[in-house]
Amino acid sequence: MARERVVLFDTTLRDGAQTTGVDFSLDDKRHIARLLDELGVDYVEGGYPGANPLDTEFFGKKRTKSARFAAFGMTKRAGRSAANDPGVAALMEAKADTIVFVAKTWDYHVRVALGCTLDENLDSISDSIRYAAANGREAVLDCEHFFDGYKANPEYALRCATAALAAGARWIVLCDTNGGSLPHEVERIVGEVAARVPGANLGIHTHNDTENAVANSLAALRAGARHIQGTLNGLGERCGNANLVSIIPTLLLKPEYAERFEIGVTLEKLAGLSKISHTLDELLNRAPNRHAPYVGASAFATKAGIHASAVVKDPRTYEHVPPESVGNSRRVLVSDQAGKSNILSELERLGVPVGKDDPRVGRILDEIKEKEALGYAYEGADASFELLARRALGEVPRYFDIERFRVNVEYLTDAAGELASMSEAVVKVVVDGETLISAAEGNGPVNALDLALRKDLGKYQKLIEKMVLKDYRVRVFQGGTDAVTRVLVEFGDGGDETWSTVGVSANIIDASFQALTDAITYRLYKSGAR
Repeated sequence: MARERVVLFDTTLRDGAQTTGVDFSLDDKRHIARLLDELGVDYVEGGYPGANPLDTEFFGKKRTKSARFAAFGMTKRAGRSAANDPGVAALMEAKADTIVFVAKTWDYHVRVALGCTLDENLDSISDSIRYAAANGREAVLDCEHFFDGYKANPEYALRCATAALAAGARWIVLCDTNGGSLPHEVERIVGEVAARVPGANLGIHTHNDTENAVANSLAALRAGARHIQGTLNGLGERCGNANLVSIIPTLLLKPEYAERFEIGVTLEKLAGLSKISHTLDELLNRAPNRHAPYVGASAFATKAGIHASAVVKDPRTYEHVPPESVGNSRRVLVSDQAGKSNILSELERLGVPVGKDDPRVGRILDEIKEKEALGYAYEGADASFELLARRALGEVPRYFDIERFRVNVEYLTDAAGELASMSEAVVKVVVDGETLISAAEGNGPVNALDLALRKDLGKYQKLIEKMVLKDYRVRVFQGGTDAVTRVLVEFGDGGDETWSTVGVSANIIDASFQALTDAITYRLYKSGAR
């Protein structure tokens, strides 16, 4: 039985750009368009030409090789023809394969927001789509507020959809614009619309205001839609859009969908999905969601000892798909809930050969539990765990000794006569019998300490020169101003490799110092330093 084709339409660069705190540069948009094109989505919606200079420049040339490049805009205004509408003209000037027109399909919005009659709105839809077709462009209609409109006035909402179909629209996309519809409602309404608009022309666009955007998209697919819109990592205004990073592997890996449907993304390309998701977060300068389905660092992580034992015996006991299928990996976490199975599994992952009856495994487990009782957490600090384990096994050399360090914070009057802080750190370190003293000023005491620590490490300096501090997180617990502080730091090597370490102390500088020295030691060990 032949599988039906489902079309994937990505709107990260348009609807995703409305996310609070997201501001794509031109280079960002080029990079993301290339990632999406290579992944295998069918449409890349690039933005709203004419709405701002950046989007207008972005549409100065086609930005995709395989995917259709789509431009978004409004239907013509009432009282003028599409040929004489400035907004429509900007869309026609864009170097786009497809024009996406958005139109009101809720009668309430037509009257209140547009201030025109229902028939005038239908004319705007039909005229705009016919004009795009006459200019050699594929046309798509995004039916804004369709589900609310259908609930209020199903006859008019359907007239908007069928008018677009009659005028030659390739896709009529039903939009849950405020994200308030639920899966059973979406499935029922899409099924009813599919009786008037063929599934081969019917699409879905959902928002995540009830945490149902992905579920609503799949419900629409079951009801007959064959075009799904969404964004990478679920970007979008308010609570976001349907997350294509969750939808794509579900369509490819879950038999209910994989046996019925096919998409443009291959299983080979799917293996790069985690990297694409994380790359987007890097471009946006934000930490990836560790708990994101399929691609998050915790998506295939097991913490409790009894679960870890089961995962080691048969991964299917707690993994709904193989983590490698989406470019992720299994993680058996080490914590105060861990058993020997967790430790053995993690050591195996790290390539540390040790037998299950080795007494040192028990000692490692005991040390972890003691440290976590003090506030340490190794779930997000793989490098610190590896160092702890390898030290217990006698594998980590003592590369350097810190004799002393000092961090000062001064408040000085600046040129404007206002108090400004200045941080300075001095570190005295011994490397291979040689005493080295380094000083540095920084943007705060921890930054100054980090710079001083990595300023001069003697014969090891070349091995740490490419270290880049990527993230610094602090958690305060167990009390008030005398609380214990946990510091997690993440470093990178300038490429794809990253590692995280942890430090704990009542003194935030001391906790930071522990995490920083562990990070340097880990880098030296992994670089083969002896």
